[in-house]
This record gives sequence, structure tokens and C-alpha cells, in this order.
Amino acid sequence: MSHRSRQVKHPDSFDARARLTVAGNTFEIFRLRNAVPGAESLPYSIRILLENLLRHEDGVRVRADHVTALAGWDPAQPGPEVLFHPARVVMQDYSGVPCLVDLAAMREAAVRLGGQASVISPRVPVDLVVDHSVMADASGTPDAYARNAALDHARNRERYELLRWAEATFERLKVVPPNTGIIHQVNLERLAGVVIADDGTGTAALYPDTVVGTDSHTPMVNGLGVLGWGVGGIEAVAAMLGQPLSLRTPRVIACELSGRPLDGVTATDIVLTLTERLRAHGVVGSFIEFHGPGLAALSAADRATIANMCPEYGATSALFPIDEEVLRYLRATGRSPAHVDRVRAYAEEQGLWYDPADVTGFRYTERIAFDLSSVVPSIAGPRRPQDRVPLAGARAAFAEAVPDVTGGVPHRAEVTAPDGSRHTLADGAVVLAAITSCTNTSNPALMIAAGLLAKKAVERGLQPRPWVKSTLAPGSAAVMEYLAQAGLDTYLAKLGFNLVAYGCTSCIGNSGPLPDGVGAAVRESGLASVAVLSGNRNFEGRINPDVRMNYLASPPLVVAYALAGTMDIDLTTDPIGTAPDGSPVRLADLWPDGREVTEVARTAVSPDTYTAMYESLVAGDERWRALPAQPRELYPWSEESAYIAPPPYFDGTAAEPPALDDIAGARVLAYLGDSVTTDHISPAGGIPEASPAGAYLSGLGVRPGDFNSYGARRCNHEVLLRGLFSNTRLRNRLVPDTVGGYTRNHLSGGTTGMYEAALAYRQAGVPLVVLAGREYGTGSSRDWAAKGPALIGVRAVIAESFERIHRSNLVGMGILPLEFPPGESARTLGLTGSEEFDIAGVKGFAESVPRTVRVSAGAVSFDAVVRVDTPMEAEFIRHGGILPYTLRSVLGLDGS
Repeated sequence: MSHRSRQVKHPDSFDARARLTVAGNTFEIFRLRNAVPGAESLPYSIRILLENLLRHEDGVRVRADHVTALAGWDPAQPGPEVLFHPARVVMQDYSGVPCLVDLAAMREAAVRLGGQASVISPRVPVDLVVDHSVMADASGTPDAYARNAALDHARNRERYELLRWAEATFERLKVVPPNTGIIHQVNLERLAGVVIADDGTGTAALYPDTVVGTDSHTPMVNGLGVLGWGVGGIEAVAAMLGQPLSLRTPRVIACELSGRPLDGVTATDIVLTLTERLRAHGVVGSFIEFHGPGLAALSAADRATIANMCPEYGATSALFPIDEEVLRYLRATGRSPAHVDRVRAYAEEQGLWYDPADVTGFRYTERIAFDLSSVVPSIAGPRRPQDRVPLAGARAAFAEAVPDVTGGVPHRAEVTAPDGSRHTLADGAVVLAAITSCTNTSNPALMIAAGLLAKKAVERGLQPRPWVKSTLAPGSAAVMEYLAQAGLDTYLAKLGFNLVAYGCTSCIGNSGPLPDGVGAAVRESGLASVAVLSGNRNFEGRINPDVRMNYLASPPLVVAYALAGTMDIDLTTDPIGTAPDGSPVRLADLWPDGREVTEVARTAVSPDTYTAMYESLVAGDERWRALPAQPRELYPWSEESAYIAPPPYFDGTAAEPPALDDIAGARVLAYLGDSVTTDHISPAGGIPEASPAGAYLSGLGVRPGDFNSYGARRCNHEVLLRGLFSNTRLRNRLVPDTVGGYTRNHLSGGTTGMYEAALAYRQAGVPLVVLAGREYGTGSSRDWAAKGPALIGVRAVIAESFERIHRSNLVGMGILPLEFPPGESARTLGLTGSEEFDIAGVKGFAESVPRTVRVSAGAVSFDAVVRVDTPMEAEFIRHGGILPYTLRSVLGLDGS
């Protein structure tokens, strides 16, 4: 893979610049062993960060002392700030389109401050994959894909026109059109270079492929040895504009794999078990590196499946090393022989090639052992991906969980299925079965296993349960190609798993409505209905508003549960259905063995499958090509648009940042518990008609059928502000008897909607705080979960702990992330949320980052830990956020 990147002034203080010749071609590299004595004992990820510093040393922002400090990495001690320049940025449309709107607004702000609009332009390659917009409205029919694609274009035309403008205007931006693939699968199969050959204006260079992405599952590409992680859109904008990303030197944990998976155990089972284990161990914010003899039992696709779930276990990255299996995958997906040769030569030269004998001498913060042979078939749910349940215990676990959903009262629903048949459903009825998400659809073994199970089911005469909405949404067309080559696509279709889209669909909440006769009955009865999906997220309220329990499972198990139609079954013993002759059919009768899967993959999957598909990656269909694509320095905003509006982040931005003040007289907007997700803070699903956002759109003349989703409307801040904290499952302790987007207005004393209360506080000039428990901001790297609170006046979030990306997003919007003293919480301190809060010490940021600030709330006072982790983050706070800081920096107004 070739890139053109900006030239960096380079003092080369460590004499690291060297030459490497591969197959007669000479490249410039920055050789680690020249510059860093003892590099052979450093983890791979630290070596990659060191090379990045060496290559970007400019004597001003990245200095020699940064290199020296990281070279002395001590696994037992907190390290220095690392200024990281990713080689490229990837974005999906829900978070990526707002980034482009930010760039458009930043261009106008640059002109207002006396600069040129053109200085606001990506300086590193940026790939935006449109994969989050399409909804699975149609399903179970041969034309479902075509119908959903047409609806997608009709709903999102304005957003897609903005993308065409951006692609024509920004030289380094490439857009992968809608209905093409999922960002992480496209990244894995095509965009990732592993090692980049830079064909810039200077000497050709080789360096590690590194990436940040506006989706939390960006670490999926770690499975190929590419270091990268998810960031919020606001950080991505800074990275695009050439700004380094600031991070604390990470803890690096070795996960030593041993053994081999037992027959019948899938990569999904492995990752669900690892997620449970690592989340319980505590790896939030850490880098993980996998090695050990168990690596030999994992394909590159298996490794990517494990790396994809990195945010579910809370780590920053989950790096697998470069070895022969990585090279095999590159060849298998159509990369050129010259490219593969460069990857091997560079990895060997730089000490990035995996040698099992070497890693025993690596220094790590700690080591965790994981035996692959201990894994059993599993699912996870009903609310969190780390809540793994062995398949053999799934029925009992469901029975234990359902009273919490139903209040202990059993429910029944009389439904009319799409085929006209009538059924009485009980709690646990599976109403949605979705093979979806890059996590598993990027893995041929898993998809082929699903196809083989479907084949055996059809051959035994089994029929899909008529009340189950089944969907198949793979991450690239390569999946459908090899399923067709194997003749398995027709069997999946016979069980209702027709292709609905190449997009995220159910995993992001775009599962589409349940059939009328099913959805209405489920809503009216309060049935504890179930979704089973091969995704990575199953947070409550996320998958479908009519579904109350969600379980993650491998693709073949998704097919199995669609056949069973209920969670109230033990798939390891009970019949999954009945053959036409009356004989029971069990899961064991249908489950393909590993040899069968391997043989089908050998004959059906070839490099040509990927090469042919990706030759036309950015072409798009006729609808896409028909959209206007004219370059213009300034984006032509439309006052009539209900999708895209100029964001207010730069309103009033001056050349100099305003002085910081302490926070006085703040009131609590929300008092929340543990594991509050970004879905709770900023919903991504459909917009209900009876909601503040729905009322706003109706007032603009938008029909409810055209509301689309919160994700699709992210470029209209008026819609998103009305959706903040409006998740139907949100529990706010200020109103303990109410569930949903409600709070107590301390000015009036009444209960009201979140948006209405925030508006009242803003009009009264009252700053806001949010109180929370552990793991605040879990889930997607959704920058609107920080942008929105900043716009409504939230000055600080005080929590027991934060999820990594959301903490960064809060800092990026100028919101202080504060933690209660160790061992304390809002409850142990006796806080009710009715107090006025004063936070003293914020002024200290003008000089340096204080370790704590003093919080006073009524009769309670405590020292809150400041989670502004690096000097660069302190700059963001001083400037009011990363966006105004980056604007001033690009214009040379930041004093650097």
C-alpha cells in the first residue's frame, strides 16, 4: 500500500535514518537498533511508538527528550506523554460525516480569523467508509438488498452530497460509497498495509502502518500487526490536520496463548471468553500483546475477531505480531507479492517479526495466561458483551435474567407472522436473528460454518420460525462471493437469511422494524423478546426498541436460535426442530466439523475474490455517481436542511483562548450508576415521534416515516441536543421512579425532560455537572456523547471511573473528567444530587495540571482526581477543547 505524506523537518538526533533494500528497491527507514539500545526487550507496540517519534522528531513538538523518555520505558512506572502521529485515519459515516462538517465550519472560522480556508485540509490519508446508514427495513426476500439500498440513498441523499463535496475538495480523502462494506472489514481486507511504502516527493520510505479510527472497533486491524485504536471524531479531526495525538505511555500486558480450540469451538466463543476474562482482570486503557504457542492455532481472521472486541474488554489496543500467518492473509486477500516482501523485510529489520524465542525476554507490565483448549461454546448477554454464558447454561441463565426485565410477571403475546400464521409467544421468544458486524462476518470460517449449518438444516427439512426476522449483513461483498462459490448462500436464504445490506445494521441499532404483526404485539404485551446477533454490542435499547434482551453469538448459533425461535431452550440437549418424518433434530446433528469448514474455505475462498471486489471499491452505484461532486473551498450550507447545519463549536472563537474560571453554583443534570454507555448518553437508533427530537423534526415539516436515525442526523446539533440522555432504559437517580430521558429541574423543583431542564439551566446561566459510577462512557467512540453535554453547559463529569475513549472525548470538548477519591462514590459521600457544586482549582490549569481539585457540594467536600492525563490534554482544556486548539495551531495562533 502506498501513501503520500507531508514532509517533516527532521533533525535525526539519534542517527536513526538508514536505508533498506528490498528486491532491488531502496527505501529510507528509521532504524530502531541504531537509536535505541535495548530495544530488543521492549514490547512491539512500544517499538512502533518509538519509530513514530524518531520519524516525526522536529525539535519543537516532538523532541529528542520524548524519544529518550520512551526508550527508557519502565513497565512498573507511569511513563511520559507520547505524541503520536498516526499514518492514516479511518472513519465510518455516523462519526465521520460530522468530522467533515467540523472541517467545513473550521474553514469558515479560519477565514474569520484572517487565515486561508485551504489550510484546513487533511494532511494524512483519510478513508471514510459509509457503513452505518443503511437499515434492514426489508428482509427475508431476494430483493431485500436492493430495497434497503434504495431507501438508504433516499433517506441520506443530503449527507451523501456532503461526502461528494468533501471527496472533491479534500485531496487526501477517499470515500468508500454506501452498500459496499463495513469499515473494519474493508480496513482489514484492503486498506491496511501493515508496512507502508511512502511515495512522497522525497526518498521512498518504509514505516509501520498505524491508524486511528472514529469507531471504537478500529483495533480489529491489530490482528494483522497494525497498531491502531479508536478515537472520537474531535481527535480524528486533529489527527487529520497533522496534530499529534497525546497519550500517556501505556501499560503493556502480555496475553500468553496456549493450547488449541476444541472441535466445535469458534473464534466467537474464544473472544467472548477472553472478553469476560480480561474485563474482570482490569485492562482498561492498556495495550495488550498476544503471543505464545497458541498463536499457531489462530488464523489471521481469528486474531482479527479477537482484536475487534478490544473495546469490550476495555483495552486501547490488542496487538498480534507480524508472522507467517499475517503474510498468508495478505496473499489470500490479493495483496501483491512485492507488498508482502516489503512487509517481511521491514518487520525483520526493525525487530517487529515474531520469534517465539524473543518474546520471553520482553519486558511487560504483567502477563496473563489463556488456554484456548479451556474455551467452550458460549453466548453473551442479555445486556453486556462481557456477560458470557456457556451455551450449556444459556437456558438457566436466561431464566435467571428474565425476572429483572419483566418484574417477575410472565408475559404472552399473540402475534401474526408475515406469512399470516398466528402464534402465542412467551418471554424469551427470539424475534430478531442477525448475522451482522465486522467482528464475525470478516471471518470466513465462521460464515462458512453458518452456511453449512443452514445447508444441513434445510436438508433435514427444517423451516425457519415465522415470527423471527432474520438478516444477513456481511462486511464486504467478498463474503457473498465465497458463500455463492460454495453454494451455501441459497441455503441461508431458504432459512430467511437473505442479504439485506453490506453495513453494520443490527449491531449499530439499524435492525429496522419488526414485522407489524410481531412488533405491535410485542409492544402491547410487554413481552421480554430477544435478539440474537453475531455482533459486538448488545447494550440495552441499542439493537431494536421492541427487543428487551440481546445476546451475542457466533454466526452458526444465530442460525440455530432462528430455527429454535426461543431462548428458553438448551441447544446442547433439546431438539432444535422436527424433521418432516417426525424425528427430532438437534444442534449436534447440524453442527459442521472443523475439517468440513476448512475444506469448503480451501475451495471457495481465493485471492481473486478480494481482488475483483476491491478494484471498484470507490466507484459506487449509479445513484452515488449521479450525486454532484464539485470542489468548493467553503461548503454551501442550506438553511432548508434538517440533516446538516453549521455547528456552533466555533461561534465566538477568538485568536486568544479565554481565561479559565473555577466552577461555581453548578447543578446536577443527571445522577447515574455504573456502566452508563454512550448509547445512554447519545442514542444512535431511530427517533421516536413522541420525543423532543421527533417534535422538533415534526415542527420542520418532516414526516415521522422520514425521521431516520439519531446517527444519520448527527450533523444537525438541534436534533442531537434534544436526544441527549433520552435512552428509554436510562436510570437517573434524581427521578428514581422514572425510566428514560427525565430529570429533576432544581430551579423549579419539578420533573421534566433532559433537554427542557438543560435549556432552563442555560437560560439562567447555571453550569451543569453529571454524577456517575464506574465505567462511565462505555461503548462506542461517540463524540456526540461529549459534544452534546458541552453545548448544553456541562462543565464537569464526576465519576468513579471512565472508559478510555469517552474520557478523551470529554477533554476534547473542554469538559473536566473528575474521579471520586479512591474507594468513594457519590453514594458513599452522601450526595443526593440536589446540592449546588463548586469546583475550585480549575484556574490552576493556566499553569499546570493539578492532580486534584476541590469539590464542595452542600455539606460535603472532597478532592476529586483530575483525569486530564497529559500536558497536551491540558492545552485542550485551556483552549476550550481540541477543535479551537487545533484551529489556532494550524493558523499559528497557539504560540508553538
